[in-house]
Amino acid sequence: MSAARNIAMVGALALTACGMAAAGVEIGAPAPDFTLESSDAATVSLADYRGQYVVLEWTNHDCPYVRKHYESGNMQALQREATEQGITWLTIISSAPGKQGHVDAAQANSLTASRDAAPDAVLFDSNGDVGNAYAAKTTPHMYIVDPQGRLIYQGGIDDKPTSRKADIETATNYVRKALGEALAGEQVVNAVTRPYGCSVKYKS
Repeated sequence: MSAARNIAMVGALALTACGMAAAGVEIGAPAPDFTLESSDAATVSLADYRGQYVVLEWTNHDCPYVRKHYESGNMQALQREATEQGITWLTIISSAPGKQGHVDAAQANSLTASRDAAPDAVLFDSNGDVGNAYAAKTTPHMYIVDPQGRLIYQGGIDDKPTSRKADIETATNYVRKALGEALAGEQVVNAVTRPYGCSVKYKS
């Protein structure tokens, strides 16, 4: 089986999985705290960012749905829009060693540089504890935590569950919309949406 076909099958499986509701976290409840090592060898805890909005992005650079948003520049633009507003952006890799999307620190930093990405940190969750705590099912799978540490958004990056870059232009970007509402002091209207992408490659 060719690599391209294998990736396509992974994506198809993911679309089946993404119809499942997230069971690990609830809107309005405290977001599970965590401490992970970053690609810069720093120790990062969610609690470090109390008082700020935080975006959590689950990623797998080999996933065609992730590539859609990075190769188009869409994810990087969203990262910069967020961080320029004082929002912290944490990219999390839960792919286990030997599984698609697993990278070491050097590879993660190389990807960040080559894609001109702008997260505040890339974090490793190789044992999957944090991903499972949040019920992260797909890449990308997006979450927003408010300054009080409560979850205010979970779901997809947008409403076009395809791997076609051309769909980005007409998509409603749920993360951008939710951040705009939150920063305006408004309630997030679509606080739970359907995540789409490849399944997170947990160790089991």
